[in-house]
Amino acid sequence: MIREIQTEDITENIKEMCIEANYHLSPDMEMALNKAENEEKSGLGRQILGQLRENLQIAGDDMIPICQDTGMAVVFLEIGQDVHFTGGNLEDAVNEGVRRGYQEGFLRKSVVGDPLIRENTKDNTPAVIHARIVDGDRVRITVAPKGFGSENMSRVFMLKPAEGEEGVKAAVMTAVKDAGPNACPPVVVGVGIGGTFEKCAIMAKEALLRPVGVHSDIPYIKEMEEELLEKLNCLGIGPGGLGGTTTALAVNINTYPTHIAGLPVAVNICCHVNRHVVRVV
Repeated sequence: MIREIQTEDITENIKEMCIEANYHLSPDMEMALNKAENEEKSGLGRQILGQLRENLQIAGDDMIPICQDTGMAVVFLEIGQDVHFTGGNLEDAVNEGVRRGYQEGFLRKSVVGDPLIRENTKDNTPAVIHARIVDGDRVRITVAPKGFGSENMSRVFMLKPAEGEEGVKAAVMTAVKDAGPNACPPVVVGVGIGGTFEKCAIMAKEALLRPVGVHSDIPYIKEMEEELLEKLNCLGIGPGGLGGTTTALAVNINTYPTHIAGLPVAVNICCHVNRHVVRVV
């Protein structure tokens, strides 16, 4: 049975999600930050985490953005194959939702229309849209505004297969260590292993959306996530980059089959707010 969805419904939901993601922390990130504050061993680190928590409280209470960098809108769509969109083009509907959300939510417009000429589009469009077809008659929408303090610190490593698991771990450690304070720690680290150059990067971005504390279903990947989190928190970067035992809140790893000649690894770092909102329509 085909289910019709008006593209205006997509627009309205994305508008609301852009505002929600920029004003309110997701529940898993709130729990992770509270846990980090309780467990942080550095006095200065605890003070910084307390200030971050206070900032988040003010943003939610006063309905103002969590951060001045309200990000470039990244939108993931999982579209049921039994869905038929009516009323207009889906991509246009998504961008209209971003446009309305950033205008009505008084969110900073950070997108330039040409990467070299750099004239601001003045409405934070276009979004970066990732869509895939799945079973069913629903659409799962994820809006993840991505600030560029952390995005600029992300890396892709095209490793040799012989470098194996130790090479992957070294790549993740290198990326986070090189990022230092610039990614606004404590961070969430999304890692994509396998596929191709672009596939591993998308997987790393998707890994950021996994709730903090939820590990991979693959036992050895779960162990790698836990090991890397422990090692990252021994780097001493700490909250705000001012030292401490909380450099990362989570390491989430996604994998995919790859070519016999390659081992692509992407590390997508996100700041302590890791903004994302999910809805199903």
